[in-house]
Amino acid sequence: MTATSGTIGRWQGAGLMATTLLGTGVFILPQMTIDIAGAGALLAWGLLTLAIIPIALVFARLGSKYAHAAGPAYFVEQAFGRLLGRAIGLCFLLIVPIGAPAAILMTMQFINALVPISGWVEVSCELAVLLLLLVVNLRGIQVSAKAQLLLTLAMAAVVIAMCLSGIIHPALDGGLQRADVEIPTMLKAFGIAFWSFLGIEAMTHLSADFRRPAQDLVPAMMTGTVLVGAIYLACSWLLLQTDTDAPVAMMGAFDTLLGGYGAAVIGGLGIASGLATVNVYSASVARLLCSFSEQGILPGWFKQRNQYQVPVRALAIVLLVMAGVIVINYVADVSLEQLLSWANGVFVGIYLLSMLAALKLLDKSARPLALFSSTVCLLLAYSLGSAMIYAIVLLVVLLVLLWWQQRIKQRRAPTQHPC
Repeated sequence: MTATSGTIGRWQGAGLMATTLLGTGVFILPQMTIDIAGAGALLAWGLLTLAIIPIALVFARLGSKYAHAAGPAYFVEQAFGRLLGRAIGLCFLLIVPIGAPAAILMTMQFINALVPISGWVEVSCELAVLLLLLVVNLRGIQVSAKAQLLLTLAMAAVVIAMCLSGIIHPALDGGLQRADVEIPTMLKAFGIAFWSFLGIEAMTHLSADFRRPAQDLVPAMMTGTVLVGAIYLACSWLLLQTDTDAPVAMMGAFDTLLGGYGAAVIGGLGIASGLATVNVYSASVARLLCSFSEQGILPGWFKQRNQYQVPVRALAIVLLVMAGVIVINYVADVSLEQLLSWANGVFVGIYLLSMLAALKLLDKSARPLALFSSTVCLLLAYSLGSAMIYAIVLLVVLLVLLWWQQRIKQRRAPTQHPC
């Protein structure tokens, strides 16, 4: 692989991590989980945050020890062989162009709360977002990393201000009395909330972009993960305390707690964080595509980089595929929930195999964490239920195709290189 000149520092990495995880869901997912599980949503968020921390730590250790643009695909390859590693890489490559448009669709909820739009006008706005991301990424991920650190601090400041007001505000209804906690609904909320932590593995694709990956990747990922878990818990607590009929519940909660302008503040931050999520995924998948090109898995056309070491052709293709998915999604009327469930299932599979790889690649001190993290991934798979079928079928099909490709190359080898 061609080395990249590291430009991301520890705090910039923490900002990238946090805004990637906060993303589109920070002001939407808490309300979705509350609608499903009531007060049990708070328990679901707390348990998920505790469960994700060791997964993030394992990914950070893998990324710092095996800094490579292929991320989880490289870890799995090192542990279990080239065939499974390449299949995981292609899974990630194929699912992100679906997951990222889903994130854009969620971002449009904030835009619609400010300026109602629909139809092809909405589709045109979504495509314009992709064009903006292309321009932003041409100078390298470090440009957006600095802006995203400021965005993370702004979002944290807003949530802290709302929490402080929530503690002393006399207009609250006393909260936390929205049905009893039930295990089945809590597990369902647990599975939906998992979307909020998609992005942990994306940082490992960018490990080579850190100035000092061995020293900075672990603290950056842990800082971002803990901060995000705290913010989601705080948002869930606030919504359980506040009744509102606003289209985006956090906007109504902001109006109640801080006296107005919820649509502007929450809407603005929601749009910015949504763009940040898609930005990091676009950059990470483009680097994965470039890495596959450099390894000969995919055509060499994708490996060209510009003066900022950005794989321009790979980035353009990734964004073009996302644009196609957005248009197809609108024409075929595919639901957002379906896109989210497919993405969650594939990512759970990627996480599980990465944690199993860590059992072989990391030293003995990290194995208890990797084993616990593998168990968490199995629990997430159980929570997602039938959504995992898509992920399993995708992995099996890719394994068969890659095995067949390997057999064809082996048969041609004697002809091309006679003894």
